[in-house]
Amino acid sequence: MPKYYEDKEDDGRACAGLREDFKACLLQHDCVAKEGKKPSECLKEGHCKGLHVAFFECKRSMLDTRSRFRGRKGY
Repeated sequence: MPKYYEDKEDDGRACAGLREDFKACLLQHDCVAKEGKKPSECLKEGHCKGLHVAFFECKRSMLDTRSRFRGRKGY
């Protein structure tokens, strides 16, 4: 479930909520925080997989030709 931050400025980019949650998940995961690995290495190990897939689907929906009629997904 996306976390929406009331304190932050409104990010006009697509999928901003998922982007923020995905970034926070990777940076706060034990793989990065305790083991000192890079976020890209932890991502390859499969951490935060659900948010990674959701963010990918959100970005992919922007390229979908059907979105001309339905509109962009509101993540």
